[in-house]
Amino acid sequence: MTRTILIWALVLAAGAFALQWLEFQYLARRFSFEIYVGLIGTAFAVGGVWLGWRLSARSASGPFARNTAAQASLGLTGQEMKVLERLSAGLSNKEIARSLGLSPNTVKTHLANLFAKLEVARRTQAIARARDLQLIP
Repeated sequence: MTRTILIWALVLAAGAFALQWLEFQYLARRFSFEIYVGLIGTAFAVGGVWLGWRLSARSASGPFARNTAAQASLGLTGQEMKVLERLSAGLSNKEIARSLGLSPNTVKTHLANLFAKLEVARRTQAIARARDLQLIP
């Protein structure tokens, strides 16, 4: 972050130097004020987009590795993990039941167990907690 700030400070200092070097008074008389405002606005817009892209870029991570230690410490069964994976895919209870060959009531039981083990109250909270624990990608 400090490096980025220093780079932008140098860019701004170079811009100020360039304006002095080009004898701003001469250029201000030669071209209209709106052109300068447009050029400076465009430069800052491009710089802001570039800076936002650099700050929000995430490094490419390796393949997903499930945290089996967290799975074991929470006592999650294989069937509960399958339900959790399908839950994170956005499937409804009926769709989960159909894909796993279970009854919807069994899926509800697995979800209740998941909510209790993950200490959450909602589906979205369960997914977020599971991602924090690296149980699902």
